Amino acid sequence: MHRLAIFSLMLKVLGLSLYGAQAASARYRLMQYAPGLRAAGIALEVHPLLGDDYVRASFNRTGVPARNIIKYYLNRLALLGKQRDYDVAIVNGELFPYLPGMLEARALRVPYIYDLDDAFFIKYRLDRFKRVSFLLKDKFKPVISRAAAVTAGSHYLATHAGVWNSATHWLPTVVDTQRYVSIPRQNDGIFTIGWIGSPSTSAYLPLLSEPLYKLGREGPVRFVVIGGHCAAIPGVEVVIQNWTEADEVNMINTFDVGVMPLFDDEWARGKCAFKLVQYMACGVPVVASPVGANVEVVSTSSGFFASNSEEWIASLRCLRECVALRKRMGSAARERIEMCYSLHSALPRMANVILSAARSRRHWNGYKSIDEGVSSIQPRRF
Repeated sequence: MHRLAIFSLMLKVLGLSLYGAQAASARYRLMQYAPGLRAAGIALEVHPLLGDDYVRASFNRTGVPARNIIKYYLNRLALLGKQRDYDVAIVNGELFPYLPGMLEARALRVPYIYDLDDAFFIKYRLDRFKRVSFLLKDKFKPVISRAAAVTAGSHYLATHAGVWNSATHWLPTVVDTQRYVSIPRQNDGIFTIGWIGSPSTSAYLPLLSEPLYKLGREGPVRFVVIGGHCAAIPGVEVVIQNWTEADEVNMINTFDVGVMPLFDDEWARGKCAFKLVQYMACGVPVVASPVGANVEVVSTSSGFFASNSEEWIASLRCLRECVALRKRMGSAARERIEMCYSLHSALPRMANVILSAARSRRHWNGYKSIDEGVSSIQPRRF
């Protein structure tokens, strides 16, 4: 790992995630950086607004008592009362859902980094929020414009945020390639296509119903769905598995191919292709819709793009019929993640953004020189 920075004082960073560790956004956008940043003299503490019980209830489609939501908000208000104990804050997603943006921005009294890995700037323009759209449709403009820096999980998001804040940096969602590894597969002869996600992103799976049905008529096909739900597909063995952090790498390693279908709409264009990063880190070739960050992550040597049912069938058929191609693409996929989407490659960028935000605090005088590693690696800027 790069040697990053030396401080005469430990720089304290308050991470304000929307969700707890059960949500990928909190784990991969903030929490996984904490050990490496501490070695650099940066102490990152992550405090979610909505606890893991909220995330589990969302996955299980059960409600959360109103008293719990009130408790979450009160806890965050109490934490904000202590924010001057920190040098920098990082806001992931939202500080408070349904709070107008100017109030949210003014609630932060230390330099803050705004981190987005979804198209939050259109969130309150979606139909399900139409009752509050008149008040919140432009919520994120003041939140982004007043930030000391912005980290965006895709170039699409960075371009949009860059209109409001020139200190916008591309910081993709990455994985620890020491944990995400390729494990030799025990092939039972059934071509296995896999998907990992959540109940909300299961909405994209009907795009695969017809291609998988037609593929199933040609030979045995298994479709493994982790963390979501999928309707039965005639002629296809659909396997629904609960997601657990401990098992996800082993489960991905049962895939012959990983898939990421998306609609081509504004919300999907803001997706950061994290499913593909997970598959590819495990040496699994991929097939994906050519939407948003998918086209950034997948190279022609690591997978295929499919825009319609015929292209999905052709791509999956090609990978089913050629084991050697799957191996070549899987190896290329792993190499690409190691180079561009690994925690090892992203850690210096994250550290540099934090240091830049810290310098904007006038009383911060603890910063010394940046040691080898970070000094030569500047965040990518838009």
